[in-house]
Amino acid sequence: MKISRLSLSTVSALITAALLMLSMTIVFFGVLWVQNLYEQEYLSQLTPNARLAYDMLDKGELPKEVDFLALVHQLKPLYEDGETELYLLVVKFGLGAAVICSIIGFWLARKISSPLEQLTRVVNNLRDGDFSVRVPDIGKGTSEVQQLIHRFNALAEELENMERRLRFNTMAVAHELRTPLTIVQGTLQGMADKVFPRDDDRIEDLLTQVEGLARLVNDLRTLSLAASQKLVTERSKVDIAQAAEQILQASRPLLEDAGMVLETDLKKAMIPADNQRLRQAMLAVMENACRYAAEGGYLRCESGYLNKEEAFLRIVDHGPGFAQDVTGHSIDVFWRGEPSRSRASGGSGLGLSIVRAIVTAHGGRLEQENLPEGGASVMMIFPRKLPAKTTAES
Repeated sequence: MKISRLSLSTVSALITAALLMLSMTIVFFGVLWVQNLYEQEYLSQLTPNARLAYDMLDKGELPKEVDFLALVHQLKPLYEDGETELYLLVVKFGLGAAVICSIIGFWLARKISSPLEQLTRVVNNLRDGDFSVRVPDIGKGTSEVQQLIHRFNALAEELENMERRLRFNTMAVAHELRTPLTIVQGTLQGMADKVFPRDDDRIEDLLTQVEGLARLVNDLRTLSLAASQKLVTERSKVDIAQAAEQILQASRPLLEDAGMVLETDLKKAMIPADNQRLRQAMLAVMENACRYAAEGGYLRCESGYLNKEEAFLRIVDHGPGFAQDVTGHSIDVFWRGEPSRSRASGGSGLGLSIVRAIVTAHGGRLEQENLPEGGASVMMIFPRKLPAKTTAES
């Protein structure tokens, strides 16, 4: 039986029982061994007739009365001295057993606690900001210790990923804000210095840049609300097909400008959702398709029940599809599947991140893939019922 399969309480109980048995064994056999030595020493002090009587009694024979009386008179003081020696032996071997068991117990305790000491050192490094630290798999220790180490390593890895995403997102935000702010600042400075005329065209350009900044700020706020689990606060019964039809009607000008032919297969699918956030996610997918898949000239929107527990909304295009690494990619903030998907095409890299955040906030999931016949598919999957925990909280 491996110690790693046992709990800490079980290991402690087994060690305690083993040490108790060891101490009792040491005392018993130690006293027995020394007692035999003392017995030989006492017998050597007997007179010949008393020793003869002792040997005859030991063989089961009856000695002479004179020899028996001599044996009794000589054994009495030896017995009294031997009883005292026996008590001292028990005390001595008891102390010796306690020392030996304490050393063994200390060694075993160190073996059990050494992974915790190593974990403590790693935690101190983690506290100092080194998120790359990990506790190596020791392959030994109790089940609680191994579980604690595995969970700590998972936590450290998640913290390292969060730090990496935070650094990337900070640089990305600065990059996204720098260009429009530079344009606004340069244009305003030129107008203040009377280098540029204050005409309507330049004011419209400034408004366009400000609108882009406002949109970026709103998108970042949406992701911030999703991170704090405050993105979806009000739910009601929403028909995905009806919501999609409204978004498609509102997006007709966008689709016409992109030159895309729309095809629909919208079937009624009721879900508990925040209607405003649901429409926001649908619109983001539509804008993403019109921006990157316009060359395909085709867009199909489908909805319905996926199974007894889930409903879906799927948008399919005939564009170039996602980049090679997108289907298995966890869509991060400001992530783009290819360099061409940049500000030049009108995107900030937040579109699918926001869609995923909204779908996840509803307890669903986002699936994206490239189709064998060409084009891409984005499917939002929602639960048909609220989870039991969410229902209880509401």
